[in-house]
Amino acid sequence: MRTVELHLFNDEFEDELKSFTLPDDQERFTALPEKVLTVTEGQYRVVILKHGTPVGFFLLHRTERVQVYSNNPKSMLLTSFSINHKHQGKGYAKMGMLELERFILSNFPNCDEIVLAVNHKNLPAQQLYKHVGFIDTGRRKIGDIGEQFIMELRIKV
Repeated sequence: MRTVELHLFNDEFEDELKSFTLPDDQERFTALPEKVLTVTEGQYRVVILKHGTPVGFFLLHRTERVQVYSNNPKSMLLTSFSINHKHQGKGYAKMGMLELERFILSNFPNCDEIVLAVNHKNLPAQQLYKHVGFIDTGRRKIGDIGEQFIMELRIKV
């Protein structure tokens, strides 16, 4: 039995997502859902639900932006990952990321890789991503607040 579920955004989640908060030391590494609720073509909002309540959020991109991180035409980029502060420490981030492959296979069957960039100072996020199967590609990118490690998760299609 799954503890959390991943769902594509719908309007019923909007108010709860707009109420998300993060401590300053986390907010500098990501964007709160309210900042990215408006998306463009090729961007997909994903909500992490616990008993139907949004506890987490991230964006998946199938846009030209992916090419900055991977030359794989079947890759998608994961950004803006967050767990609402009041729900942190309960394992929801890990549980949500462990559901990612199943979610991708169900919703984006042509995708065989997820890539992301994580700041070199964001050790908790690096540990999370490694623990759920992402690997460090060895590639680096300089972001707004410093060096970012490019990580990937291969989807077994």
